[in-house]
Amino acid sequence: MKDITKIVVPIDLDRHTKKLVEFSVYVAEKFSAGIRFIHVVENIATGDMMIGSPSFEPIYEEQARKAKIAVDGIIEDNRTVVGDMDGVVIRGDIVEEVVKYADTEDAGLLIIGTHGARGLERILLGSVAERVLKSVHCPTLTMNPYK
Repeated sequence: MKDITKIVVPIDLDRHTKKLVEFSVYVAEKFSAGIRFIHVVENIATGDMMIGSPSFEPIYEEQARKAKIAVDGIIEDNRTVVGDMDGVVIRGDIVEEVVKYADTEDAGLLIIGTHGARGLERILLGSVAERVLKSVHCPTLTMNPYK
């Protein structure tokens, strides 16, 4: 079994991110592991949009800029507890980018939040956490920060 020396934590910067970060920092401290936060800015508009439609590029750039400020703030707030901490903001498909990042970082553990969606919401939207679980190479711990 591989030692857990690096933990990857996808964060959506939603209202419950703080709980997920606190839990991840606690786990990292117990394992004496580093943390790598990742936030993915997902491109909503596709290449199939009509010619002449406005570009969403400035919107994505602004989302990424604000997300990077938020991620840097999370790191700064928790650096005294876990010294080996970093974070990135990436654009792309959330599941694909999280799985790729965990592999690139050679994560020993991935901690991901789940919203606990049920019924129609889950059927329509699917579960990012579930799709990550099915694809990621390392052990994964899910947490429902909404409870």
